[in-house]
Amino acid sequence: MTQWNIVISEETDRQVRSYLARTGGKKGDLSRFVDRAVRQAIFWETVETVWERNKHLPAEEAQALADEAVDSVRKSYS
Repeated sequence: MTQWNIVISEETDRQVRSYLARTGGKKGDLSRFVDRAVRQAIFWETVETVWERNKHLPAEEAQALADEAVDSVRKSYS
């Protein structure tokens, strides 16, 4: 496990802590919340990059490439 020292606005801090308090937050929930938010941000940045890179492809060709990649990964785990 790695520790981060980050700086965020007071408004963001209040919003996150209020949200966690309303949802029954416990010790460690802030770290889990930040971890999840970072993972989601990375996922969506990756999705947007792929969309941008492949926007010139016809939908059928893009789907075929995606299917091929999924099949390849599934075979490597079989």
